[in-house]
Amino acid sequence: MIKEYKTIGEVVGPLMAVEKVSGVKYEELIEVRLQTGELRKGQVLEVEEDKALVQIFEGTSGINLRDSAVRFLGHPLELGVSEDMIGRVFDGLGRPKDNGPEILPEKMLDINGEAINPMARDYPDEFIQTGISSIDHLNTLVRGQKLPIFSGSGLPHKELAAQIARQATVLNKDDDFAVVFAGIGITFEEAEYFMEDFRKTGAIDRSVVFMNLANDPAIERIATPRMALTAAEYLAYEKGMHVLVIMTDMTNYCEALREISAARREVPGRRGYPGYLYTNLATLYERAGRIRGLKGSVTQIPILTMPEDDKTHPIPDLTGYITEGQIILSRELYKNGIQPPIDVLPSLSRLKDKGTGEDKTRKDHAATMNQLFSAYAQGKQAKELAVVLGDSALSDVDKIYAKFTERFEDEYVNQGYQTNRSIEETLDLGWELLSILPRTELKRIKDEMIDEFLPSKGVE
Repeated sequence: MIKEYKTIGEVVGPLMAVEKVSGVKYEELIEVRLQTGELRKGQVLEVEEDKALVQIFEGTSGINLRDSAVRFLGHPLELGVSEDMIGRVFDGLGRPKDNGPEILPEKMLDINGEAINPMARDYPDEFIQTGISSIDHLNTLVRGQKLPIFSGSGLPHKELAAQIARQATVLNKDDDFAVVFAGIGITFEEAEYFMEDFRKTGAIDRSVVFMNLANDPAIERIATPRMALTAAEYLAYEKGMHVLVIMTDMTNYCEALREISAARREVPGRRGYPGYLYTNLATLYERAGRIRGLKGSVTQIPILTMPEDDKTHPIPDLTGYITEGQIILSRELYKNGIQPPIDVLPSLSRLKDKGTGEDKTRKDHAATMNQLFSAYAQGKQAKELAVVLGDSALSDVDKIYAKFTERFEDEYVNQGYQTNRSIEETLDLGWELLSILPRTELKRIKDEMIDEFLPSKGVE
């Protein structure tokens, strides 16, 4: 029998202290019945002797300490999962938000999940095509990877996120592919943008969407990514689907953590964030992966806006330590009208070599990737030199590299948000751009590969 307590001690912000309790566990779900009969849900944050500190999801305003009662429900926050979730929209706590029927759950799952045994993990090595050249060719995403996008305030990360959700697919596979999208503390306009794009393009038919808006309680923001990952794990490991999880914006999630930490009067760490920020983020990011013997996989693309475009800020800094690379958006490219403004040189996918090559993409993938990186870097240096010393200071080869860089940004990176390029189209475009350079400069590609793939106009 569930016992009811009328021993609420104090309320501070979204937190409430309940006294004289027994048998209460960490992260246990609670229910508060207000004097008006209204029910609110919450979660146990801390237990010390006979006192429990709980956070209330809907906030604590209007709670009368004397006349309100608390029930401890004996289980953590759970999500009812079913294949019927695909094509549906939920709020940050997993309640239907699209005026559709309630989900009849196949089972209830703890949203905190279980850590994947490292010995059971399978190595991520299968290519995922996003249709975006600067990701597919140069910073390849593979199945089971976690590859964040580092953006800045005002940069078009929402357009990029919608494009990836719309276009992503596993090549040469008949397996089901699904997208789980989590909007964390996003504005109403952003939420409308995503929903309109998903519905218009039909992406909603293979998506599960969780939306936590900026005016929803901060506490709910802590649960939203966990809800999304629980749905993803169920579809991947129990239904054998390849699931891509897109979470935006992780900065809002970390701000909510900081808010709760301040309310708990914890000693702040770097820039006021709690000292356990790294561990907390790891509990989310490490839920990506593949498991030996199971068909499905969970691939993550968390999106975060770097405060003041600062890569050393705790959120991007710690995220970079946990994840396998990063895609960085450039304000300079954005100002020059490049869409999407992906800054190729500082971006990195640590697993790109595992998902490319013959039978996965094409045998010329790695060689052209290395040559494009090298040529673009040399072209950028040549252009910077020209700004300082003038064009007359450039050698003839430098001028060719500068021309290559301009065309690379205009034709290769600047593909727009509606263009879905296959990996073959991207590789062919790469060769076309490399044909601008003298053949003697293609030092990172074997001669037989140049003979096979280089357009004839580039042969000297």
